[in-house]
Amino acid sequence: MNDDVRNIVLGVIAAGISAALGWLARSSLWRRRLRRKQAFFGLPDNSESLLVVNRGAAGPDLAVMRYDVFALLELAALIKDCHAHAQVVPHDMARQGFGERTEFCVGGPASNRRMAAHLASLLPGVRVNVDAEPSPDRGAFQIGSERYRVEPGRSEYVLLARLTVEQSHGTRPVFLFCGQTAITNQAATRYLARNHERLQRKHGNGSFVLLLKVVNSQAYGPDVVETVADVTRAAQAPLPVPSPTSHRATS
Repeated sequence: MNDDVRNIVLGVIAAGISAALGWLARSSLWRRRLRRKQAFFGLPDNSESLLVVNRGAAGPDLAVMRYDVFALLELAALIKDCHAHAQVVPHDMARQGFGERTEFCVGGPASNRRMAAHLASLLPGVRVNVDAEPSPDRGAFQIGSERYRVEPGRSEYVLLARLTVEQSHGTRPVFLFCGQTAITNQAATRYLARNHERLQRKHGNGSFVLLLKVVNSQAYGPDVVETVADVTRAAQAPLPVPSPTSHRATS
């Protein structure tokens, strides 16, 4: 074997080793990112999760709002990426407690009994006005001493929460997407899908409650979302006695 052939063979071997090392590094990085994602969502390989969906208040029993269907699709993609499985259950047929499976609960308490139960049990500092009669406060959020009114199509709020309980040892969280309108539920699921890595860096795998605002949904749909505040402490504390302060966000 002359020097030229030897150099070619050594070059091919070196290139192969470099390619193999690069592939191993990328695979290791991908696996670490997947494990972090699975830990954040409480979805290890082949685990089961629950998608609790509301029903259209004015429609037939099995009707689901179009934007809530889109929200379920966003969540289904996240669950699939974690190599896990999902079961879709109507809000009035969900009977499990906490800690058995990760739960994603979509919709406000007016159309989702499960959401109403979660707010009462896990977020006592949150009240949602579910009055059927038209009024400026219809659909408004009260969080601690603050009140946030809805302006449909212009300024709408949604709560995005990741909550853990002792029964689950923090490994099977409950995710809440509690919006003032159906499009805000989709906005919150999309926000979570796009920002889960940043949220994990900031909050770890613990509980948090974020108040988000969907801006001008009649023009931008669910895509323009602002973070109003981290309301974890106020949402988990009992409501104060004094009357809340009203807020109307300006667009």
